[in-house]
Amino acid sequence: MTGGAQGIGRAVTLYLQEKGFQVVAADVAEEAAPELSSATFVKADVSNEADVQHLIQTTVEKFERIDALVNNVGIGINKPLTELSLDEWNHVLAVNLTSIFLCTKYAVPHLEASRGAVVNIASTRALMSEANTEAYSASKGGVVALTHALAVSLGPDVRVNCISPGWIETRDWQHVKQEVKHSEEDKGQHPVGRVGQPNDIAAMVYYLLSPESGFITGQNFVIDGGMTKKMIYSE
Repeated sequence: MTGGAQGIGRAVTLYLQEKGFQVVAADVAEEAAPELSSATFVKADVSNEADVQHLIQTTVEKFERIDALVNNVGIGINKPLTELSLDEWNHVLAVNLTSIFLCTKYAVPHLEASRGAVVNIASTRALMSEANTEAYSASKGGVVALTHALAVSLGPDVRVNCISPGWIETRDWQHVKQEVKHSEEDKGQHPVGRVGQPNDIAAMVYYLLSPESGFITGQNFVIDGGMTKKMIYSE
């Protein structure tokens, strides 16, 4: 599990533990590790190839196998295009997209042996945008495309799927807590009548890793309370 110490990643880590998984959570936020219950924490920058190799090696040495990989880590830099530097662009793509290439590459031999599964976390920003999100949106679009490419290349031994979360409120799942504020208007943008919670994503991750989803691969599941399907007109 990459980005496993905070936000959606922490929720998925704890949810999978409750379901009986032995979870290795990789993150740069070492200070958040104590909040991961009994999960194994590995400090790693998964955009760095050496760190990824160490992560996979550590996992195999401890558990002797890898049954699942959840590529969750993600960052964003919101700036006007003319102010976004090439280094910033490259950093977002490295963390959000290249990390999936690296982690999957080095986990594949073990996943093939266990006939395991991969779940990548993209975003509805792969399908729709706000202003000044070019790097983030491009990286998440890449995650969706990389998912179906990997599914074709690694099948039938390894299944690869993708989740695109919409508005998920993660403030209670951060190491430094923040006040959560949602207006009725915010909730009303969602046909289900509420903003998403991290466990909405965790439940789908668990399903996609389970044998019950054995006929599903190469797919992108949008979990957004229906927000991307609702037409919104300004009055």
